[in-house]
Amino acid sequence: MSTDQESGVQAGAGVLPEVTFSTFVLSLASSALVQLGEVPNPETGEQCCDPALARNTIDVLSMLEDKTANGLSPEEKHLLKDVLYELRMKFVVHNS
Repeated sequence: MSTDQESGVQAGAGVLPEVTFSTFVLSLASSALVQLGEVPNPETGEQCCDPALARNTIDVLSMLEDKTANGLSPEEKHLLKDVLYELRMKFVVHNS
């Protein structure tokens, strides 16, 4: 069972960070990096590129940018813009 602990939630062997818009964006970005083969899959340790899945995750982030444009703080907008730029550039490199 999980318990709240200092702005995080204990799950398994560690404490997960508090869920915020920024941590959600960073979680999706981490998934996209795994899907692009930039970092190993944390569960298997293998690096595998799945461009279709990576594109879908990037599209989800893009949709979030569009749908939340008027409700984000300047820091959140900047984070999302930077994350999308970096992921799109990596996607192009992996698919050219």
